[in-house]
Amino acid sequence: MTTLLAIDASSSACSVALWQDGVVTAERCEAPRQHTQLMMPMIETLLADAQLTLKDLDALAYGHGPGSFTGLRIAAGTIQGLAFGLEVPVIGVSTLAALALQAHRHHHARFVLPMLDARMGELYTGAYRVATSAEGEVEVSQLLPEQVVAPGLVELPQELREHDWLAIGSGLVMHDALPEALRASIVQRLEAPQPDAEDMVILAAQAFARGEAVAAVEAQPVYLRNEMAWR
Repeated sequence: MTTLLAIDASSSACSVALWQDGVVTAERCEAPRQHTQLMMPMIETLLADAQLTLKDLDALAYGHGPGSFTGLRIAAGTIQGLAFGLEVPVIGVSTLAALALQAHRHHHARFVLPMLDARMGELYTGAYRVATSAEGEVEVSQLLPEQVVAPGLVELPQELREHDWLAIGSGLVMHDALPEALRASIVQRLEAPQPDAEDMVILAAQAFARGEAVAAVEAQPVYLRNEMAWR
C-alpha cells in the first residue's frame, strides 16, 4: 500500500490530504495568516482519523507554487522538516496543475487555464489538457509553460484557440484585461476556487509512481517572479 500526505498553503486556505492506495481523504479551512498554527494540527487529525502515524507515510508532497510567497515557504519548510525526520522523499506539485485537475474533477473540463492573482497587476498562469487514460487514470498535461505575466499579454497559440477553455482561479478578477481573442476562447469562468491539497495528493501519487520523488533537501518553493522573491 502506498500512503502519501500532501499539504498546501499557497493561498488564504490551508489544506491537507492523504492518499491510501487511491483512497483520498482531506481537510481544508480558510485561514488567512494562520497556516503556521493550523498546519500540524490538521495533519495530526487527518492521520489519526485514518488510524495512521507519520511513520506510516511513504512520501510527502506540498504545493510548491506559484502562490503566496509566505505560504509557499511555510509548506516547503514544513514538508522538509518532516521528511528529514522521517527519512522519506518529497514531491513538489504545481498549484496551477492542481487547479487544472480540480476543474476537471468538478466540472469535467478538458482544457483549463489556471489564473492566480500574482499582485502588481500580473497573473500566474499556464495552460493544461486533462484527460482520462485507457486505464482510467486522470492525466494532466502542461501545454504551455507556467509564467507570471500582465493579463494583456496572456496568449494562446492559434492551434489551441479552437478548444473551449475553462479559466479558473483568483486571477480572473482581471478577466476584462485579457486579450479579446483569449476571452473568446474561454467558455466558463470560476473565480472562487483555490489550489487544494486534495488535488495535489493525486498528482503526487502519480509522480511517486513514476519515480519522481526527490530528497528532502530539494524541497523548494517555485516563485516564478524570482526577482521579487529575492527582494
